Amino acid sequence: MFDVVIIGLGCAGYTAAVYCARYKLKVYLVGAEEGGMGNTAAEVGNWPGIIDIRGPDLMENFKNHALSFGDSVTYKISRVKQIEKITGGFSVEIEGAEKIEAKTIIFATGSNKRHLGVEGETEFSGKGVTYCATCDAFFYKNKDVAVIGGGDSAVEGAAIAAQVARKVYLIHRKNTFRAEPFWVDRVKEKKNVEFVLERNVKKIVGTTKVTGVELDQPHNGSRTIPVDGVFIEIGSNPAVDLPKQLGCALDPLGFLAVDSAQRTNIAGVFGAGDLTSASNHFAQFTTAAGEATVAANSVFNFLQSGK
Repeated sequence: MFDVVIIGLGCAGYTAAVYCARYKLKVYLVGAEEGGMGNTAAEVGNWPGIIDIRGPDLMENFKNHALSFGDSVTYKISRVKQIEKITGGFSVEIEGAEKIEAKTIIFATGSNKRHLGVEGETEFSGKGVTYCATCDAFFYKNKDVAVIGGGDSAVEGAAIAAQVARKVYLIHRKNTFRAEPFWVDRVKEKKNVEFVLERNVKKIVGTTKVTGVELDQPHNGSRTIPVDGVFIEIGSNPAVDLPKQLGCALDPLGFLAVDSAQRTNIAGVFGAGDLTSASNHFAQFTTAAGEATVAANSVFNFLQSGK
């Protein structure tokens, strides 16, 4: 039986593994996708001690650190299908692997991208509709694209897309952005970015692929903006399916409810990162790492005391 199963291969998961391994715990680290949301960050300029680094590179550093403890950390890239409470711990069913048992669980499953829910979105997914501007902007070199959203991922995505696209339309339903001023200033410097504010996308249009977006009201005299690609960057929802399956409580906003020690309402189950109610719902690498550090310490204390 493992001391802890950590579910999630992003900033929180890797950090929790580092700390648990340093506590000499037997760790099983598993997740469906290496790097998590960290891989979508083209530039990271707020990780202390490193002025500028690509998100995927930072996640690779985290991974290598977590795996530097040898046999203390078992690593698996796969989806967790089911978790059940058993005597003395938990049974975890992993896709393509045998069931494993652990005394404790740390959920570090992060979040999932939100969808617009408009006509054409599903039809043209993968045919011009994407949910990561920083990942896919390269494929739209010298083409016209729309980025939808007003947070960090949207504004950063627009700035990155502007480096390769011919024209970028940044579409936001409000007239102000909630993104960091750093990224807002950065995108305002781009001469090929046009702001389309106080507008909502009502439909994504096309034939065999995206040809444009239809707005709820005209912009420059037309409701339709011709584009070759649409990057939907309207935030994320906490990935709480597994915690819910186990009976963990959620907060009123749907995040995994944890206390100051990152404990859930179920003994032996902890949470860290973007899926939790902690850190004022401020989804950052620094907050994810901090929560994971506390969660690992709480796991150690729980195993020592049984509570």
